[in-house]
Amino acid sequence: MSINFDGQVAIVTGAGRGLGRSHALALAARGAKLVVNDLGDDSGVSGNASAVVAEIEAAGGDAIAHGASVADNAQVEDMVAQAMNKWGRVDILINNAGILRDKTFAKMTLDDFRLVLEVHLMGTVNCTKAVWDIMRDRQYGRVVFTSSSTGLYGNFGQANYGAAKMAMVGLMNTLHLEGAKYNIRVNCLAPAAGTAMTDGLLPQAVFDMLTPTSVSPGIVFLASENAPSRTILCAGGGGFAVHKAFETRGVNLLPDNVSAEGIAAAWDAISDEEGMIALQAGFEQTTKFAKLAAAKMGTDIGG
Repeated sequence: MSINFDGQVAIVTGAGRGLGRSHALALAARGAKLVVNDLGDDSGVSGNASAVVAEIEAAGGDAIAHGASVADNAQVEDMVAQAMNKWGRVDILINNAGILRDKTFAKMTLDDFRLVLEVHLMGTVNCTKAVWDIMRDRQYGRVVFTSSSTGLYGNFGQANYGAAKMAMVGLMNTLHLEGAKYNIRVNCLAPAAGTAMTDGLLPQAVFDMLTPTSVSPGIVFLASENAPSRTILCAGGGGFAVHKAFETRGVNLLPDNVSAEGIAAAWDAISDEEGMIALQAGFEQTTKFAKLAAAKMGTDIGG
């Protein structure tokens, strides 16, 4: 089935170059009208965003540029207002904007830690909050957060970036639940790409292979009508995978071994991967532990 976005409006943040530019061009090529966001100068004008708009228009598409800082909620609200004034709808939000301030945790200043969280996490929150009620009212929305292997697995010298990127997963998990009845699907993309943010961090041969255009088909899929929800799609160099988090079945130590020593003695059983499950909501963990306790103590709690 061919995917197209005819009549739909998409906002892509950090879209002046790199992955964001590639995402915006990919969506526009399939019919979406685009708000191309990239951080502007003191007058609010973004030359990079305007250049991407020119590319889209030259190909017959429809787009506007906006220089909002995603960390500034008033600027974000103005960006969304301009989209609504021009087209009357927002169907797709791709949260891509980000920065790096890499240092080991010992050498990192708290200001640099906060700044990365402010742009990545609060920038994503600001943009998503600004379109959330629009999508709820229209009973349709596709929202993508940009996570990272650094958040999922860690990476030396990127404590701030990793914390922000893992926060995307927690935000996705809850907004998936809250948006489900409004047909708002929320997902994460964890990309591996050679961009200005990774220039110098990867061997040149690897950098050249991990093109932004090899990642953007993942965005097209996650923004589509038949997209999944609460999925972390990993993408790089034309390869795609899904990251899943599992929890072991666990062991109950009642009645008389609930202690640190009891945990140590039972550690192999606690961490045994047999019977692992992928929980779908936080309360499922509570239910699981309640059932383990009830079974151990011979108590009937129903369910």
